[in-house]
Amino acid sequence: MMHRCLSFSIPAATAVALLSCLSIPAYAQSTTSNMNGLKLSNDQPIQIQSDQLEIKDQEKKAFFTGNVNVVQGTTTLKAGKMTVQYKEKANGGDGSATSISSGNADIDKIFLDDTVFLSSGTQQATAETGQFDMASQTFVLSGKQVVLSDGPNVFKGCKLTVQMASGQAKLDSCGGRVEIMLDPKSRPKQ
Repeated sequence: MMHRCLSFSIPAATAVALLSCLSIPAYAQSTTSNMNGLKLSNDQPIQIQSDQLEIKDQEKKAFFTGNVNVVQGTTTLKAGKMTVQYKEKANGGDGSATSISSGNADIDKIFLDDTVFLSSGTQQATAETGQFDMASQTFVLSGKQVVLSDGPNVFKGCKLTVQMASGQAKLDSCGGRVEIMLDPKSRPKQ
């Protein structure tokens, strides 16, 4: 089975760039630009709500379950379950034990399960699972079908990997081909 993927970015000139790639064979489909909307960072306040929270400081993990809702800046994330893995603050903290509840910890990784929804501005993504790695500034959404939309433009595959620092994204197919639906009206006016 041949593995196909598409590298892309959402905002700037996506429709034009992707339309030009459609004439190339599927195994060579790729283009890059910038996808700046879907981001989380360690330097902004983050609000988390869920039906239940369990903190295991010995494991440096916090488990949020049931109707998880996360808001940071203009980014909203929803999932059935979220596990936050944390570590001691980069500045060493104040010598007290590392604890997410004391504010003496930084988020290291976030694991999402049970239907993931991510939204920022005109960009939205849905998947079965997700993982954010704060050190590498990477997030991965995966499942039977990952759907990414930017306004009227829709991208479908099984795994979306985004480098948050650069905005570069890669969408892998589900064994067949990546699906793209582009609205010519979404092209930037010249």
